[in-house]
Amino acid sequence: MRMYDLIGKKKRGGALSREELHFMVSGFVEGSIPDYQMSAMLMAICFKGMAEEETVNLTLEMEYSGDRMDLSAIPGVKVDKHSTGGVGDKTTLVLAPIVAACGGRVAKMSGRGLGHTGGTLDKLESIPGLTTSLSGEDFFRVVRECGLAVVGQTGNMVPADKKLYALRDVTATIDCVPLIASSIMSKKLAAGSDAILLDVKTGSGAFMKTPEAARTLAEQMVRIGRAAGRRTEAFITNMDIPLGHAIGNALEVREAVEVLHGRGPEDLTEVCLTLASRMLVLGGCAEEENARARAEEAVRSGQALRKLAEMVHAQGGDEQYIFEPERLTVSPVRHEVCADADGYIACMDTEGIGIASMLLGAGRSRKEDTLDYGAGIILRRKRGQFVRTGEVLAELYTSEEGRLAAAEKEFRASLTLSEKEPEPEPLIYGTVRGSEGESA
Repeated sequence: MRMYDLIGKKKRGGALSREELHFMVSGFVEGSIPDYQMSAMLMAICFKGMAEEETVNLTLEMEYSGDRMDLSAIPGVKVDKHSTGGVGDKTTLVLAPIVAACGGRVAKMSGRGLGHTGGTLDKLESIPGLTTSLSGEDFFRVVRECGLAVVGQTGNMVPADKKLYALRDVTATIDCVPLIASSIMSKKLAAGSDAILLDVKTGSGAFMKTPEAARTLAEQMVRIGRAAGRRTEAFITNMDIPLGHAIGNALEVREAVEVLHGRGPEDLTEVCLTLASRMLVLGGCAEEENARARAEEAVRSGQALRKLAEMVHAQGGDEQYIFEPERLTVSPVRHEVCADADGYIACMDTEGIGIASMLLGAGRSRKEDTLDYGAGIILRRKRGQFVRTGEVLAELYTSEEGRLAAAEKEFRASLTLSEKEPEPEPLIYGTVRGSEGESA
């Protein structure tokens, strides 16, 4: 078998067999297939696409390219959640404790932020003492004791995705649905959970810019998950507007804790309760008709808040920061951005707002960049609201005053004012669920 022949087959629109995909993935990981040949294959896939079975098989070959997590030692159904990335998306910090408080098990491997999107690990590490680097034994112990743990990827999991993603990033082959779906789902499958809930974002702050594109990706991933024997469903949620008011690591932890105290922003609270309710159903902890009520009660009773505090303590952090979130450090330089005209906020370029937060020090433009955990943005006005000249639109926080000018310029360019009130947009566009991945 030769990679040359496989490239030719895909160029002509043929579907690669499981055996051919195994040869391709294993050869690329081992180094016998060079970057230039894999680049040609990636471009051929972008132009010709992949059949459903072909995408499933590519995902499975990627999943089995390295270590896989066996969660069978943890009792009960393990349920995971994956978001395709956004601005102000701190939902894991809210819904995982809710699910754990209702008897679920959330053994979650998360990532770090890069570019305009934040990372759950970075947010958690803004809590003094907390570590997201646990041994497998400690990871299992924390999940068994607390019902949840959030850690970084360990060992040699899905090396095929690491190599393929790095190559896609420099060959303009990122925006290809089969490659996106296989990248995401190979990591989710290797992480070992029994059930997977996908939060597929759409809008200016998301990779998928339209609800239609997001639905296509969601349907593909749900089919892959179910073909691999996992209970898999998806929500399509709005990222045309930042979620909540806080953008930045410590600021987002504060806001997530406020939701668990029962006093968080309405949009963030609604998305978290909706996702948590579905995770409870997937995890066998609730029925359709009572899942929402159970999730709400977990917040109202304080059980979810206590679960987050338990996890923080078990992972080496100071749990008092959960009960007193105002203790979390915020960067000392504070600057108000005020409206320079009257009007409705008609549009928020959410990606631009995320970039503004990154410029303040809250995110990375390169993987090796150091974070300012207390930096970020608090939005005082959002899309659909009327503002008057001089009214505060947002507060910027940073440790370096020299960062303010570029961040404010980016933030202002991300807002569009209009005399006309914009039509409201839904928080949730729909779901993809069921054995055939049907949409709703």
